[in-house]
Amino acid sequence: MRTSILGRTGATVSSIGLGTWQLGADWGDVSEEDARAVLDAAVESGVTIFDTADVYGDGRSEQLIGRYLHDRPELDVFVATKMGRRLPQEPENYSAANFDAWTRRSLDNLGVDTLDLVQLHCPPTAVYGIDRVFDDLDALVEQGRMRHYGVSVERVDEALAAIARPNVASVQIIVNAFRLKPLDEVLPAAQAAGVGIIARVPLASGLLSGRYTRDTTFAADDHRTYNRQGEAFDVGETFSGVDYATGVEAAQRFSALAAEHDLAPATAALAWLAQLPGVSTVIPGARSPEQARANAAAGEVADLPPGFHASVVALYDEYFRASIHERW
Repeated sequence: MRTSILGRTGATVSSIGLGTWQLGADWGDVSEEDARAVLDAAVESGVTIFDTADVYGDGRSEQLIGRYLHDRPELDVFVATKMGRRLPQEPENYSAANFDAWTRRSLDNLGVDTLDLVQLHCPPTAVYGIDRVFDDLDALVEQGRMRHYGVSVERVDEALAAIARPNVASVQIIVNAFRLKPLDEVLPAAQAAGVGIIARVPLASGLLSGRYTRDTTFAADDHRTYNRQGEAFDVGETFSGVDYATGVEAAQRFSALAAEHDLAPATAALAWLAQLPGVSTVIPGARSPEQARANAAAGEVADLPPGFHASVVALYDEYFRASIHERW
């Protein structure tokens, strides 16, 4: 497994991590037994970073991770969580009092004395310009509540504003073969500033696995059913904001590209992303041990040739640039 330094945290993490939204909610039901099997498969495959949030299953994802790591004290796993979506998304709710309450809750859920990394969870754009917010986060680091803080963003301009903040350790952003805008400015800026990049939604909600057709259906409680038009949260979080039918067609083309390099589509998509300059770690989710192992294997893929990247860009230009490049 490749590793890298996660920005200003200074922590060495696996190039493929594990996103645990699936273990909490919004992807259909996952039992605790099944969740533990996924966590086991991930760590046995070399994964050393879990990403979670206090709202995934109203804390269930954090609690599952906390119990799991309590039972496996020999493991050295970096846990990145998030806060800020337990109240309406209004700038005034990003206050010292709420930060205090939210971090205490995450500490309890995870069963730790100090949180490794706390990320603001896609706050309103105005929050990035409020000095007090970052002063309050600095105070929590000084108090020992958390070791580092970062942000999870929806937009490129938010990422750039966060990178300019001196104590932001990492930025989490949607980037994948169907969402290339962060490659223009965000990744170079993060590299220059020493800020880590956590790449989320790396398979475009599963599209890049190549397993879906236009007729594929998802459970009613799966966000790929109920958020296709952004009914519940930012539509960019579901299929990376691309039209589903168009995404299926493009995914077939991507699968053919992966096959030319003797790789499964998901493996190719994750390996390409993990090898981009500036990306610290990629956090695909998994609902089964088999998925977790397959995802982690992408961290062991040899360097892809320049032609692979050129083909990804050409595919993006053909299918997506005109419709989504300026949206986020």
